[in-house]
Amino acid sequence: MKMRTIHDAEIQGKTVLIRSDLNVPIENGVIQSNQRIVSSLATIQYVLEHGGKVVLFSHLGRPKAGEYDSKYSLLPVAQDLSRLLCFDVPLAKEYMQGILPEGQCVLCENIRFVKGEVENSVEIAQQLARLGDIFVMDAFGTAHRSHASTVGITSFLPSYAGILVEEEVQALTKAIESVEKPSLAIIGGSKVSSKLEVLGHLSHRMDKIIVGGGIANTFLAAAGYAIGKSLYEPDLIEEAKKIMKHTEILLPKDVGVVKEINEASIVLYKGIDSLEEDDIIVDVGMLTSAYYADMIETASTIVWNGPVGIFEIASMSYGTEALCRAIADSRAYSLAGGGDTISAIEKFGIAEYVSYISTGGGAFLEYIEGKQLPALAVLECR
Repeated sequence: MKMRTIHDAEIQGKTVLIRSDLNVPIENGVIQSNQRIVSSLATIQYVLEHGGKVVLFSHLGRPKAGEYDSKYSLLPVAQDLSRLLCFDVPLAKEYMQGILPEGQCVLCENIRFVKGEVENSVEIAQQLARLGDIFVMDAFGTAHRSHASTVGITSFLPSYAGILVEEEVQALTKAIESVEKPSLAIIGGSKVSSKLEVLGHLSHRMDKIIVGGGIANTFLAAAGYAIGKSLYEPDLIEEAKKIMKHTEILLPKDVGVVKEINEASIVLYKGIDSLEEDDIIVDVGMLTSAYYADMIETASTIVWNGPVGIFEIASMSYGTEALCRAIADSRAYSLAGGGDTISAIEKFGIAEYVSYISTGGGAFLEYIEGKQLPALAVLECR
């Protein structure tokens, strides 16, 4: 993918509109994780260091369009940006009327308060474009959305990719398009249906795929194993069989099972051919974890999305923790993405050992499904 990046832009004396992804978790006005804010700083600081003024746009949650709701206000984000940048970052509330407060960096209130943003209104895109001289798309997490602030605005301003988007595309290209062999994908989650396109695309690109969670159960059923009362999708067994013909699917050898899923349940580990009718698979066991670790050790490229068990419950987290440790010890280029994956990375403290952690959830998945992301496509066209 060839895009003009911020490094190609003439910034001195210009007002640069940056679409960032500052959609952070906030509870009672307190930010729970500011990782997305931190990830946005490189592009902001680049503009400031090169003599430009920054006007930031972002969404937060899914408020009702056309109505202000303090629950979804970006005020806590403006305060955190002020702390991180060591100067005041005011929150602009009347920017759609062309009114911006003074300051070298201004954050506009939640763009999804604006009616027409999600519908990619031409009028809204034009109004946003009038606020600056240059547009920079730096919100990889929203690159799969055709909104006024991600796609529409590029028709009215010189447009460039920000540093974060550039890094994301480079990481994804290295792991998916220019993959170094042998390659391994790890795809977990509750349902094959939610990852069917991912599995289908990767089955033609990766040498081996580890499947985890409910996805693994469907593949186990497709391979002829009795899986008790475990979550699986019988309607997708034939699809699972087709995928197994394209690439090597690494199935569990032993699993952790319970009779009911709750924190008080005792997890028993059994061989995959020894399950009882009322067993529910919730984790993978020691044999499987060692098997997966061997595969990870020999891989040169690893793409990871999803845990291999219900790691949120301590007694059911053995397999996911072992997987994390194996990836941390690996010399492979590792790319990880998705909310549950990032939660596991944080829980087991291996972030510094993963080569690249994507900031995109849906955008990350759509990219590894082989789909074109609208906000990147327009940058390429421009």
